[in-house]
Amino acid sequence: MREYELTIIVDPNTDEEGVTGIVEKVSEQVKGLGGEVASVNVWGRRTLAYPINRHKEGTYVLFDLKMQPQTVVDLERVIKLTEQIIRYMLIAKEER
Repeated sequence: MREYELTIIVDPNTDEEGVTGIVEKVSEQVKGLGGEVASVNVWGRRTLAYPINRHKEGTYVLFDLKMQPQTVVDLERVIKLTEQIIRYMLIAKEER
């Protein structure tokens, strides 16, 4: 398995329960693909560097994941279909 770092920005109109639901949805998807979630860090609401879909703020969530490289495409598909996620970045951590 390879280690990944996933950062998502959730729509600022989503309440805390909605953010928790999105975190659970992403975590369950990772587990369903045979991966594991090492940690989840909710950074909270932050001002964006530039507007995204007319939003000037968003709730940032950082995931540390372990997954097989071939399952990344399936995870990205689910993230893209989740309307409350306005941006995401999934990067592979360097192997040591």
